[in-house]
Amino acid sequence: MIVVTTDSIEGRRVGEYLGVVSGDAIVGANMFRDFFARIRDVVGGRAGGYEKALQGAKNAAMADMIEAAEALGANAILAVDLDYETIGDSMLMVSANGTAVRLA
Repeated sequence: MIVVTTDSIEGRRVGEYLGVVSGDAIVGANMFRDFFARIRDVVGGRAGGYEKALQGAKNAAMADMIEAAEALGANAILAVDLDYETIGDSMLMVSANGTAVRLA
């Protein structure tokens, strides 16, 4: 599956547009990760626990989007957009959206 953020793929022609596909993932933060992230904010550095949680959520959202595109018979997804939202004080939602296509 070719997945791109652009609206075309150089040298390839879209044979058929199959529709918008999406995938979502919601992850919760835990109090230990929050505690250590606050310490890192004070002393500097990166919050590794949050970065791993965010990467995992992004991968899960992308995988769901790709699965939806495959179910439509697509071999590429164009114009992929990733959105990040917080839900309440301790949840993060990642959404991946794009246009499923069959390349000629």
